[in-house]
Amino acid sequence: MNILIIGSGGREHAFAWKLRESPLCTNLFVAPGNAGTALLAENVNIAVDDFDKLGSLCLEKKIELIIVGPEVPLVAGVRDYFESHTSLKHIFIVGPGKEGAQLEGSKDFSKQFMLRNGVPTANARTFQAHELHESLKYLDTCHPPIVLKADGLAAGKGVIISTTIDEAKREITEMLEQKKFGNASSKVLIEEFLDGIELSVFVLTDGEHYVVLPEAKDYKRIGENDTGLNTGGMGAVSPVVFANHTFLKKVEDKVIKPTIAGLKKEGIQYKGFIFIGLMNVKGEPYVIEYNARMGDPETEVVLPRIQSDLAELLLAAAKGELKNKQITISPEYAVTVVLASGGYPESFKKGNVISGLTSNRKSTVFHAGTRKESEAIVTNGGRVLTVTGKGKNLTEAITNAYELVSPIQWDGIYYRKDIGQDLLRLEANA
Repeated sequence: MNILIIGSGGREHAFAWKLRESPLCTNLFVAPGNAGTALLAENVNIAVDDFDKLGSLCLEKKIELIIVGPEVPLVAGVRDYFESHTSLKHIFIVGPGKEGAQLEGSKDFSKQFMLRNGVPTANARTFQAHELHESLKYLDTCHPPIVLKADGLAAGKGVIISTTIDEAKREITEMLEQKKFGNASSKVLIEEFLDGIELSVFVLTDGEHYVVLPEAKDYKRIGENDTGLNTGGMGAVSPVVFANHTFLKKVEDKVIKPTIAGLKKEGIQYKGFIFIGLMNVKGEPYVIEYNARMGDPETEVVLPRIQSDLAELLLAAAKGELKNKQITISPEYAVTVVLASGGYPESFKKGNVISGLTSNRKSTVFHAGTRKESEAIVTNGGRVLTVTGKGKNLTEAITNAYELVSPIQWDGIYYRKDIGQDLLRLEANA
């Protein structure tokens, strides 16, 4: 079948890489793609939210299955667009409609959904711009640290953890009154801080049945030892040493099952991925957030561990036929290191020539912010490449990832050198 992947990051390159393994994949297209996806598929220069052009492309190329990578087209209603057009509604799509995408598109909606459906989560209250005075009074009743979350999409950067009441007051004033995150912070959640270890669990569902993908832990901060500004993610590890069978069974029973049952009960048709951001608090799972798609860079450690035919699973989810489908997961470890442009997540330069790009059996380079210029591959974003190493244990996977990182160079390259080290310490103390 002919498949279209929507997106241009490392996540989409990883999808292309995995789908190319499937005998079901005849022709593969990526819109808009990057220099890496161009090695595996035909890139088509169409923006992820240009639904008219995406629809025309699907008719021209006889697309049968669409995988929506990023959140923006999901929240904007790409599924709704296709389903509303007679000539397009036959195309199978992996990704929820606009209503289901609110799980990610609105932190307030997702919080209320969790509370309605008994999903364990932190206590929170939502405030709008005209309620700034009330929010400041409410903060006086809170105990630091305090979590502030912009309601809308903020490219993974709309969450602030304040260590004092005064700092929280300054931040929420900037968010509500000065629109620190634009329209995303027209509403802000003040949320209780959960003290635990963070991880993510990924589910593929057809709205009734589901398969659970490998879990992962990502590293959001720009600096070593989780310091500095939040980013879209600077690395990831799978499996997660503290997510044992007992804990993951609790996640399934207390989080996954009530989430999918809640969507069905509320009449929200949902065919796609649910990314569940969790906090492990003394062995109990609490949901921090939902995303309506796979994560990035988590996809780059999750997909290499899946041994099943991914195209077959995605098609089954899109068709509502996941019942009795099984997923086979490798026991190997995977570690991803993100290589970024100097200055990210703030201002950075594009167009630097990248050298030293290779891949081998133990490690793979996925492109994110890259493009081809003449015969060279150049930087074209903040997060430029993701390098994934595999190994029979965590130490070996870390070693294989960083061995492939070392020859890659460009002017201003930056990456964290401590991805996975916290989990090694946990293993040693277990």
